[in-house]
Amino acid sequence: MNHWSACKNILVIRPDNMGDLLMTTPAIRALKQSFGAKITVLTSSMAAGIARMIPEIDQIIVFDVPWVKTQQAGGEQAVLTVVNELKQHKFDAAVIFTVYSQNPLPTVMLAYLAGIPLRLAYCRENPYQLLTNWVADKEPYDFIKHQVRRDLDLVATIGANTDNEQLSLQVPDLWPQVSLKLQSLGIDIDKPWLVMHPGVSEPKREYPVELWAEAANKVVADLGYQVLLTGSPSEKTLAEKIKSKTHNSIFNVAGEFKLDEFIALIKQTPLLISVNTGTIHIAAATGTPAVVLYALTNPQHTPWMVPSQVLPFAVPLTEQSKNEVIVHVNRYFNEQTIEMPRANDIIVAINHLLNNENLLPDDLIKYVGKSLETK
Repeated sequence: MNHWSACKNILVIRPDNMGDLLMTTPAIRALKQSFGAKITVLTSSMAAGIARMIPEIDQIIVFDVPWVKTQQAGGEQAVLTVVNELKQHKFDAAVIFTVYSQNPLPTVMLAYLAGIPLRLAYCRENPYQLLTNWVADKEPYDFIKHQVRRDLDLVATIGANTDNEQLSLQVPDLWPQVSLKLQSLGIDIDKPWLVMHPGVSEPKREYPVELWAEAANKVVADLGYQVLLTGSPSEKTLAEKIKSKTHNSIFNVAGEFKLDEFIALIKQTPLLISVNTGTIHIAAATGTPAVVLYALTNPQHTPWMVPSQVLPFAVPLTEQSKNEVIVHVNRYFNEQTIEMPRANDIIVAINHLLNNENLLPDDLIKYVGKSLETK
């Protein structure tokens, strides 16, 4: 029999990006609270930084698997090495979390080879002995759930539940030093300001530089807010391109903040405007309202349990995924052309949020054609 309630040393495998791991935090909390277990997370180098700020995680193993798009995937010897490392931990069980377009079995094999006795995951095909607890994956063919709900429903099948379904992130007490840095960059923190985050990891989710500049100028002109263009050091050039097309009160602060400082900044901003990337999940975890310029890739990654406005737009055909599961979803998206939102659309969305008119992203239902559960 499968005695999950007796498991006190659980491995969680979420080998994706920062935002993916953040969306899994309610399910991790459910595991920890329900079983009183020590939680070790195996995640990628891209998510390792944020993992250290999630209080439900007790230990982190960093490994870039070669079947997920990461910065520095290891070769076959690295895979064998991590399997040996997992063996040494003597885990009672492993839970593998995936997006519906991913095949879980390569990741499951890590746990299987490591001799972890209980293994839980969604899987579309029959995994036979690879999974002791197989949950048939019906997404996206029968329905589409939000990623957080998908993960919570997975662990609920083994009796793990939580009353707190909010994303988990420990916000560092760094606002004093962040505010001093903002002032040194010319920002008047006593006057209204907000954050625009233009950088993405994939070109298909980009919002054009010209439209970012148009929106930033309109935020300054119509609302009187200073605009902070944020991003990683590698995105500083992108932010500068946007700034070069704007007027006063717009500041390029990309690359100026470490991750912990950036989280403190997002916590303090009254509103975030961003493409669909990990930053919107940081905002959800810190309770920061967000306007999301949402390229229609995976519809289940909208902001979770936070005031938000989602402005969807179609991904160019040449940039669309060749993953056949996503191709299936794209057939619904492409039933109609969804134009990119413009500056006026963004201003309307900002005003809705500033006026506490919380319109959650249910409108995506009509683009998917099936049920998108937000809660």
